[in-house]
Amino acid sequence: MERGHWLPLCNYFMATKKLPFTVYIGFDPREETAYDVCKFSIERTASEPIRILPIKRPTMERMGLYYRQFDIVDDQFIDSKDGRPFSTDFSFTRFLVPALNMYEGWALYMDSDMYMRTDIIELFEDYTTQEYSDFYPLFCVQHDYAPKDTHKMDGKLQENYFRKNWSSFVLWNCGHPAHQKLTVNEINSNSGSWLHKFGWLSDKASDIGKITEDWNWLDNHSSEDLEARNVHFTTGGPWFKDWQCRRAIDGQYAAEWNMDYSYLLLHGLTNEI
Repeated sequence: MERGHWLPLCNYFMATKKLPFTVYIGFDPREETAYDVCKFSIERTASEPIRILPIKRPTMERMGLYYRQFDIVDDQFIDSKDGRPFSTDFSFTRFLVPALNMYEGWALYMDSDMYMRTDIIELFEDYTTQEYSDFYPLFCVQHDYAPKDTHKMDGKLQENYFRKNWSSFVLWNCGHPAHQKLTVNEINSNSGSWLHKFGWLSDKASDIGKITEDWNWLDNHSSEDLEARNVHFTTGGPWFKDWQCRRAIDGQYAAEWNMDYSYLLLHGLTNEI
């Protein structure tokens, strides 16, 4: 398919279900179980029907949306744009959300290594008012975070960069004029660091809407006194055989994840890990 022929597909994609809210989840085939549980946790806690769609790199490639080149060196993904390592299939496809949403309305992007503990509708209701629609291009939790480990559970390098984890949970105001600069070509031709720091926007953090940290609560980092609405298993997660929680609260949230996983496994809705 030639590039640029993806718009009719996106129109069909969006018209298949007329639901008010859409959540896009990054999908990596190596961690399919994490995606299954993440999706189920959203569905189980949502007070209204919600459309949940995986962002799969091969699908984005077939649609002509993603043609970014990369190398694999010693089982490590290397971005051809800046020579830096990256770790998942959705490291850069996440930035296609405004295009997938036809540059209109609101949509949430989240990584698959997350576990939703509260009603996601509350997030949309709190942050998608008309006042915010006119001003903020996007919202995220503005972490001040540097990973303690040099490698991830799957052996991939743990990259540290400006605004680390800001792009892991993003509420997109897809119709904001600022995103007209975030074209499919820009996503495929700019460096990963440019994308993750929201380089098409003003460099001022004040121009990016701020979500409270409980919506992107990081294991082994966020305060134990802050109850998580959405847990982000940044150190690996209970779907990894050798993963060990670092704190009691991390273990509590992992136990909740395992309860949902067990339910899905019992009903044949996910694979055994």
